[in-house]
Amino acid sequence: MKPRVQLADSEFSGGLLSLAEHDGSYSISLDGKELMNSRANASELLLGSLGVERLNNEGEERILIGGLGLGFTLKAVLESVGNKASIEVAEIIPEVIEWNQTYLKNLNGSFLDHPQVEIRKMDVNHLIRQANPNTYDSILLDVDNGPNAMVAETNSSLYSQKGIRSICKALKKDGRLLVWSAGPDQGFEKRLIRAGLQVEIIRAKAHPGAKSPSHFLFKADCSQ
Repeated sequence: MKPRVQLADSEFSGGLLSLAEHDGSYSISLDGKELMNSRANASELLLGSLGVERLNNEGEERILIGGLGLGFTLKAVLESVGNKASIEVAEIIPEVIEWNQTYLKNLNGSFLDHPQVEIRKMDVNHLIRQANPNTYDSILLDVDNGPNAMVAETNSSLYSQKGIRSICKALKKDGRLLVWSAGPDQGFEKRLIRAGLQVEIIRAKAHPGAKSPSHFLFKADCSQ
């Protein structure tokens, strides 16, 4: 068996964030608890493709991705949109961006250099609150563990009623919000509905060969 190789680590407000490689796969962990693995990418790819499926790919659409991770959501978005679309990726942890540009360059890191992509080194929550009304066609969130924040408690405000109102304001009238979650969250679902969004819960597999879905995607569309 090939050994697990520790590639890099960084002190984060929530603990020690680490990047490791094992037998060709990469993982990011927080205090030894794995947050993501490059072999388990199916739900992130689905997040990206579903997030932009309503776009006509002819105009200058704007897409916001909250959370870079291992880059699979960005990859799926780039493969699904037209060449006039612009994609912003907000990532609060500078080291995650750096790791994608170095250790993960041959995984998905090269997409950060794509001319349609802009990396924003900031909290996506702040970016959404600062956005002008009707800015984005799609907002895709893969932040923390989903609505149940694990990495940083401050992430909870993103999924609060106030946070959802800010998202709705930043979205265009026919925009779409798509949120990745490790588990179900009826409270978050009710808050989305209360905000006037059309909500669908989609079960997603962690990897294509999985026998059953283990992750959740909250799809919330603004009124047409």
